[in-house]
Amino acid sequence: MAGDSAPSPNFMQSVALMVDKALDGLDLPPGVDRALKSCNAILQVSFPLKIRGEVRVFTGWRAVHSTHRLPAKGGLRYSPTLDQETTEALAALMTYKCALVDVPFGGSKGGLCIDPGQYDRDEMERITRRFAQEMARKGFLSPATNVPAPDVGTGQREMAWIMDAYKNLYPEDLNYAACVTGKPLHFGGIRGRLEATGRGIQFALREFFRHPSAIRDAGLTGSLEGKRVVIQGLGNVGYHLGKFLQEEDGALITGIIEQDGALVSEAGLPVEDVRQFMTKTGGVKGFPGVEFVEPGSIVLEHDCDILVPAALEGVIHGNNAPRIKARVIAEGANGPITFDADQILREKGVSVLPDVYMNAGGVVVSYFEWIRNLSHIRLGRLQRRFDEMRGQHMVSALELMTGEQVPDWMHTALVRGARETDLVHSGLDDTMRTAFQEILEASNDGEYDYRTAAYRIALQKIVRGSLELAGV
Repeated sequence: MAGDSAPSPNFMQSVALMVDKALDGLDLPPGVDRALKSCNAILQVSFPLKIRGEVRVFTGWRAVHSTHRLPAKGGLRYSPTLDQETTEALAALMTYKCALVDVPFGGSKGGLCIDPGQYDRDEMERITRRFAQEMARKGFLSPATNVPAPDVGTGQREMAWIMDAYKNLYPEDLNYAACVTGKPLHFGGIRGRLEATGRGIQFALREFFRHPSAIRDAGLTGSLEGKRVVIQGLGNVGYHLGKFLQEEDGALITGIIEQDGALVSEAGLPVEDVRQFMTKTGGVKGFPGVEFVEPGSIVLEHDCDILVPAALEGVIHGNNAPRIKARVIAEGANGPITFDADQILREKGVSVLPDVYMNAGGVVVSYFEWIRNLSHIRLGRLQRRFDEMRGQHMVSALELMTGEQVPDWMHTALVRGARETDLVHSGLDDTMRTAFQEILEASNDGEYDYRTAAYRIALQKIVRGSLELAGV
């Protein structure tokens, strides 16, 4: 077990070590392990723009880890700490993630080394459009080969700018809207994409609590109702997850960790109110009626049932892992637990639900959006009214046979046709359920932890697909 002074591996090293651990015992052709860890292609761009009377140079990357399936898929991150190594590690995770949940994409990732808070809207638009042009002209942006999505520091707005920049470069491409996902609805986005990652984690936790053996191994009982949850990061992922768990599953959000500190309340924190407070003030400090803790990272060690690190990588490491008290850790962010911390947590008996599975909801619904853009039709448009008519016929038949009027609630449920959001949620729920069932089976009654089992599934699928393409 790592001591308090032991240095933790960086993000890229942690991902490589986790892959090595999963590869142990797999019968693969010589050299395949190196291919599974190395990036296929890496683009670095540096471009000048005149901002506020001076020329500034912006540097960005787009890494393609694997093209065994096309297009390569992955988010764009705007962060002052972004570098090439982080981009490569994130791209590799995307490959494994897509394979695990059976989304037919390769893995890619990219972004700019920039603090978006230092620029106004017009400046961010100019920077983003120029970055999009650089990627497109060099073959790293296309509906067929490389499709970005939002990540840390980006959102629907940036995706709309990128799509428009691509359309202006290639006006003859009928499928231009599919060059990015996570767009606003009126630009070809899909309902349910904004909250998809948080919703996917909710579905994953629900599936976890459907399996008595998984609950027992974690030292828990019952369902999500009443479970104490600590969330680190109340951004898009953490906010939607906390809101859904609180309002739909009856969980208690007992801790919220943000950059300026953390809020703690054993009675439960009002997620929506905290979010509104953050929107107005920029942080959680000063939120009334609950305990404020500074620094917020201490609350990662708070006594709870479920801990959700949903911010950045490496927040749980060899130094603080021995003090983690949560029974389940659901990785909402990419790489929040380092390799050495993962070892410590496993020895402590903590059930870690890995990022490669837990935050796959975003790419699953991105896949639905991409398909929607290529098909040029809203999901459910051809069948919704037909389903409503068939439901009405069922109601009429029931009333005719029983001689009684069907209750209003039953009538509404039977005649309601599926909306696009219903179909998106249904597909996401099915994907997260199926993936966890595969992970549980691959864990072989505890021989492998969930992370190792998930990686083994993903790596085997990637290898199988790659060898078939190579004719091996």
